[in-house]
Amino acid sequence: MLENISVIVQKMIAVSGGNLHDISHFMKVYAFSRIIGLQEGLPETTQITLEAAAVIHDIACPLCREKYGDTNGKHQEQEGIPLAQNFLSEVALPEEIKERIVYLVGRHHTYTDVDGMDYQILLEADFLVNADESHMSVDTVKAARNRFFKTTSGIRLLESMYGKATRKA
Repeated sequence: MLENISVIVQKMIAVSGGNLHDISHFMKVYAFSRIIGLQEGLPETTQITLEAAAVIHDIACPLCREKYGDTNGKHQEQEGIPLAQNFLSEVALPEEIKERIVYLVGRHHTYTDVDGMDYQILLEADFLVNADESHMSVDTVKAARNRFFKTTSGIRLLESMYGKATRKA
């Protein structure tokens, strides 16, 4: 099933219509998700689910820009569900994995009721990338670390990237 990730990446690049920012973003989220998932020792099926969700988590961004004029997280979640379902319809993965990927795409900006390591890691990986891309302050990064970072690997990356000031007091 791991070979399906490369198919998903190539397909998502094509869907991105040449938007290099979007491609770079999901590739970075994918990389951090992969690293954290492997370091946390996820089972293979959970790792595949996480990686696929990381690649397509922002599938709704182009539509949201067109429809709403922004990429608001709640709009992404709402619009992303049918887009992810359609995208995955042509991908050779078990239905239960596809359903979980769609669920994650539909919740990747929701920080409550996190119900799995794949979900937790996707939140952490997306935050690591968003913090850099939006030039978040150290105080904002520290607050996020204290509020929702839970994995040892995600916390280690956050502290390595943003410094000791992000450590929990």
